[in-house]
Amino acid sequence: CRPGCLGSWSSPVSPTRHINMEHSRRRHFEKCGKPPLENKPKKAYNFEKENKKLSSSEEDMAKENNPGIDKRGKKRPSKEIVADVKKTLLAKRKRVQIYTKASFKASSQKFEQAWKTQQEHKLNSEYSQQFKDMLKIWDSEAQKYEEEEETVMVDFIHQLQKNIQQYASVQNQRFKRVKLLHDQFIKSLKNIKRTKTLFACTQNELRKEMAMLQKKLMMETQQQEVENVRKSLQSMLF
Repeated sequence: CRPGCLGSWSSPVSPTRHINMEHSRRRHFEKCGKPPLENKPKKAYNFEKENKKLSSSEEDMAKENNPGIDKRGKKRPSKEIVADVKKTLLAKRKRVQIYTKASFKASSQKFEQAWKTQQEHKLNSEYSQQFKDMLKIWDSEAQKYEEEEETVMVDFIHQLQKNIQQYASVQNQRFKRVKLLHDQFIKSLKNIKRTKTLFACTQNELRKEMAMLQKKLMMETQQQEVENVRKSLQSMLF
């Protein structure tokens, strides 16, 4: 339970109740004529230590639920109560602001980095593979035509010229295709920049919504603390 929050609180089973339950179990077995099964010796339970823990927890809970009462059960001055409430509100406001800013910054950075990495990897892998395939085809065909030139230069000069013309035509077509791929790549980069701008706008809107949510949360927290103070003052007065 956070400070200032009035909520239900149930204490664990007290040591006295534990002892009463053990005695009841023994009496039940004595009436039935059957001795209870004894377990192996265990380490003795430290009831004093547990009572101290329970007492300190109950005192802390009472102090949080009723800021108008100190540890000795005496009523505290109103100025001290108001000062404690203001101090608590300021601390909570600071924690909320730090948590909100850190969460928003981390989420934005992770999202932006993942998006950039995905887009760059997609573009690089796609166009790199296309360029590699084109270069492999060029290398294989250039080597093929060079070998044909060396073997049939004298006997098939006319056919070679025709092949060269066809090769030039194919090269022109492939050059056009490469140029088209280059234009598409440039266009994709422009689209990425445009999308990045849209992402920045969306990020600004998200920042505004987070600020509104933070403000609303702080107002609700403040109203709750004021209600707790009002109840504490009523308990002091009445």
